[in-house]
Amino acid sequence: MKRMRTHFLTRAAIIAALYATLTIIFAPISYGQIQVRVSEALTALAYFEPAAIIGLYIGCLLANIYGGLGPLDIFFGSFLTLAAAFLTWIIGKFFIKTSQKTYIYKGSLLGLFPPVLVNAFGVGLILKIVLGVPYWITVLYVGVGEAIAVYVLGYPLLTILLKRKALSEREGS
Repeated sequence: MKRMRTHFLTRAAIIAALYATLTIIFAPISYGQIQVRVSEALTALAYFEPAAIIGLYIGCLLANIYGGLGPLDIFFGSFLTLAAAFLTWIIGKFFIKTSQKTYIYKGSLLGLFPPVLVNAFGVGLILKIVLGVPYWITVLYVGVGEAIAVYVLGYPLLTILLKRKALSEREGS
């Protein structure tokens, strides 16, 4: 039991460090009204890895502390990532229960939608309040940036990891 908890916390910590590092490295495009937060590609990990939920939340919290948009962004913005990751995990849990490979991959397309939707509307609201930018155009900008990060970068990552997971499960049985 203790070993499982240690493995869980280790995976969460690695994901948190990766998220924060990627966000900070790509800071010029990670913050503001028009953003493509490359680290959001890691939300794909929540599709099958529950430790990613906590890891993404902590990584986002650290990245938002660095970003300097204030307490609303730090706490509410990080909560948005937590909620989106949890929804992604719920969808993944539902689809991975099936043994049909195409069903699992179609589910992963749907599973990556929560980060796009939650962040488009939630981060759009934060930026409207903090920066005074127009809400609907910001929703559009953030949504497009999120879709780029999640589907262009995150989806290929997820399909590779799902294939590796299926392969290792086949070899293990």
